[in-house]
Amino acid sequence: FCPVDSIVQTFVFNITPCTLVNKPIWNVVLTWIPRSDITFLKVVFKVWYDGAKALDWKEVLCSGTDDEYVVCGALKGETVATTFDVKGARTMFPKGKYTIIMQGFSDDSEKNMLICLNFTMTVKKEAL
Repeated sequence: FCPVDSIVQTFVFNITPCTLVNKPIWNVVLTWIPRSDITFLKVVFKVWYDGAKALDWKEVLCSGTDDEYVVCGALKGETVATTFDVKGARTMFPKGKYTIIMQGFSDDSEKNMLICLNFTMTVKKEAL
């Protein structure tokens, strides 16, 4: 999913509170030092639940005009540090293991990858 890359990137994504059960607002802290200028950014999220594909979501976050996200317009090597809240309806997460791949592309064709994260989330009990 994510290509092997010998260059370490600085990317920190933190969600609080640690428990997401019955919490209407999640606070997110993002720190990233991109390795190229961010004029266009398309993100792709793929989620597998116990080995089966559960979600395949794509969204253009930065298009170069009237962008609302702080990462849009960031320059190569510039530290992007921001906090934001995630609000809205919550999805029930059944107990089990989730494999999550988040990719960021600098083009709509998804050929020029800027970042790729591969992580596992374990839900120990049914959680909202």
